[in-house]
Amino acid sequence: MAKSGSQERLPDRPRRTHIISRKKLREFSADHPDAQEPLNHWYNVARKARWCNFSDLRATFGSADQVGKFIVFNIGGNKYRLIVQIYYTDAVILIRHILSHEEYDQGGWGGQSKR
Repeated sequence: MAKSGSQERLPDRPRRTHIISRKKLREFSADHPDAQEPLNHWYNVARKARWCNFSDLRATFGSADQVGKFIVFNIGGNKYRLIVQIYYTDAVILIRHILSHEEYDQGGWGGQSKR
């Protein structure tokens, strides 16, 4: 028998995603104008996302890869790489690097760090 006035609690979902910092996207777009539209698209989708884990993210961005503690997004038809850290429980994305495909392939950005 249900208690009078009780409400079923729905599972908590993360709040709207906070992305730090959009300034890096703008600066990269200033130097690479062809990246502006795909970076803006990524930003608008990610900002509204309610991802709880990497599987949720992959449902939105199927080509995203997890490399150590980073998530790597292909941007602009695989021309650029957006490298972020995501704190799912806090709904926070930290933009770490935006690189050309060639720069990414050279490494040194932290994805190959030794433990």
